[in-house]
Amino acid sequence: MSESTTAATTGPAGTAGESGAGSATGRGRRARVRVRPPRRAAARTVAAVAAAGLLLLALPFYLDRFWLQAGLLAMAAAIGAIGLNLLTGATGQLSLGHSFFLAVGAYGYCVLAGDRDGELTGLGLPGWLAVTGAVAMAGAAGGLFSPIAGRLRGAYLGIATLALVFIGQHVLLNAHDLTGGYNGRPVPPLSLFGITFDDTETVVAAVPFQSMEKLWYAGLALLTVCAFFAHGVLRDRPGRALNAIRDHRIAAGVMGVPVARQRAGVFVLSSMYAGLAGVLLALVFQQTVPEYFGIVLALEYLAMIVIGGLGSVSGAVTGAVFVTLLPQILTRYSEALPLVSAPGTGGVAPGEMSRYLYGAAIVAIVLFLPGGLVRLAARRGHTQKDEA
Repeated sequence: MSESTTAATTGPAGTAGESGAGSATGRGRRARVRVRPPRRAAARTVAAVAAAGLLLLALPFYLDRFWLQAGLLAMAAAIGAIGLNLLTGATGQLSLGHSFFLAVGAYGYCVLAGDRDGELTGLGLPGWLAVTGAVAMAGAAGGLFSPIAGRLRGAYLGIATLALVFIGQHVLLNAHDLTGGYNGRPVPPLSLFGITFDDTETVVAAVPFQSMEKLWYAGLALLTVCAFFAHGVLRDRPGRALNAIRDHRIAAGVMGVPVARQRAGVFVLSSMYAGLAGVLLALVFQQTVPEYFGIVLALEYLAMIVIGGLGSVSGAVTGAVFVTLLPQILTRYSEALPLVSAPGTGGVAPGEMSRYLYGAAIVAIVLFLPGGLVRLAARRGHTQKDEA
């Protein structure tokens, strides 16, 4: 506080004015304490995001194929989990059919981008057009179901969407000309801007880039765009409308929010996210198998958003990384871990152990940390601000 302000406050007597000056100075100090830490926290957040971005860009130069594939699976899962979090976390609509829309995206890309090979149907479209068409097909499938999604809620919608998984499994196993039946069908490599995302080597900085390295940057770009778009939706008027529907459905309708239309729209958007995730999964696996797109995958996506944090983009990404990488890590180091062993050797298989662990994580988070892992990070941030 300046001397002129202090003199004006104290007055000539310097008695009661001194207490006023002290209180004013205290208020000024408290104001500075309140303003500066958020700025420092914001600067730290920007620095952390920039460092994480640089690290992700550099990882293909150092990681082997196993970890690159695991990271790509986590990216694909994160895209799908963001879409499901828009539906379940932000709007409160339970969906157990997310794996159906992933299958639509994966097989849609195969049909659109593949060439006719014997009994398999293929249109041979360019890669970018095939990806766009596969996402549009998933959105169209969600649009066909959206009238039901706009009128049902809670367990009723969950049971209705569960039927999609069984319908999808029946179609995938019996539409041999489109899906290849039980054995699936090969995934044609993506060609974009003159780059083919296959195992033909492309040398960058004396490092040979193959399919996983190329797909890494494509997946990272897709995840970034999807995350920023969902973050904008949640922070703007549509997000406030979705949260109002989730918390007070009748009150939202009274205030003029078209509840059924908003529910149907977010269901379509969530389906498109799932379709894009299915395309990326197909490109990573290079073979589509109907068994993968079953009820277990749908439950894993629910586990992702609960563990990471409902209604949050960062929570969806965190939960997807946790649920996807856990079985990969257990598989990689199964020989060094107790109770975990290869299938058929007498111990617990890595995939089964991972389900036990993230099942226990769901129980622990529901009981002790309802906001998910992202809430734990937020609490640490608030503690650091208070200490500052």
